[in-house]
Amino acid sequence: MSFISVLFALLLEQARPLGRGNPIHASLRTWVRWSTRSFDAGKSFHGWLAWWFAVGVPSLGALGIYWLLNAFLGWPVAMIWSVVVLYTTLGFRQFSFHFTQIRDALADGDETHARELLANWQHMDASALPRSEIVRHVIEHSVLAAHRHVFGVLAWFAVFAVLGFGPAGAVLYRLSEFVARYWTHTRKTQHQPVSEALQQTATDAWAAIDWVPARITAISFAVVGSFEEAIDAWRNYEPRSSGDNDGIILASTSGAVNIRLGRADETIAHGEGSSVISSDSIEAPREPTSGQTPELAHLAIIVGLVWRTVVMWMVLLALLTLARLLG
Repeated sequence: MSFISVLFALLLEQARPLGRGNPIHASLRTWVRWSTRSFDAGKSFHGWLAWWFAVGVPSLGALGIYWLLNAFLGWPVAMIWSVVVLYTTLGFRQFSFHFTQIRDALADGDETHARELLANWQHMDASALPRSEIVRHVIEHSVLAAHRHVFGVLAWFAVFAVLGFGPAGAVLYRLSEFVARYWTHTRKTQHQPVSEALQQTATDAWAAIDWVPARITAISFAVVGSFEEAIDAWRNYEPRSSGDNDGIILASTSGAVNIRLGRADETIAHGEGSSVISSDSIEAPREPTSGQTPELAHLAIIVGLVWRTVVMWMVLLALLTLARLLG
């Protein structure tokens, strides 16, 4: 019942989005901090131990509850649990209000306010950005946020659900992304001691976990956009990417809608954000892609690209669910 679970989760998230700093996300952040304090002793083994406790235990917990509910109360109750888990991990409203506020500010001609909103969202210095660069940053952050909050979650949820593991894949994916971002941030700010081994472990694990979803998202954007241009931009960028998943998504987006993204030697690092499902760290393509200079009208094009991809995903999930019912 993957399709039904995702559908209800998305509808619920649109109607009643989780507030910032909600108890669920705060509890998960506390758990990650406890795992860091308890197991991070500076060695590679300790890094993997801390990662497995921070990410693996909640994922196994979600799986265990799903199996128990399915065994003793039946699949309808287990499906409700899947909806609840997806509600906390999946959705547009967890980042889209930033996009909307900046877009409205640019539409009103208030570039100063747009820069302030972008700086507050991504914890970066946007004071000197011209209008086209503001739009470019918004596009890049929003596309990657859509991947991490929606398409990547859908990919791992669908795979695990087909294997009978319920919503565990969604928890694994979102927590893997969070701990990689959170431990990088805490080490930079010295808010909490984090060893290089732990940070490297989280980064390597996240790169491996996001490898397939990132390419699925890139292909999806190509299918619903300009296919040949998207694949060509992806093919030209990947030899220079050194396995950069984010850059591949942005390169595909650039070709799909004919927008120039990325700047040479630019890396944008962001803070922890206000919740476990919040801001994202983005590494833009190291060289600009070809295409038109980003303008305000391109934001609407990006919204259309993302929603067409959502529709495509929902159709695919509906077909997978139907195939399981008939098989």
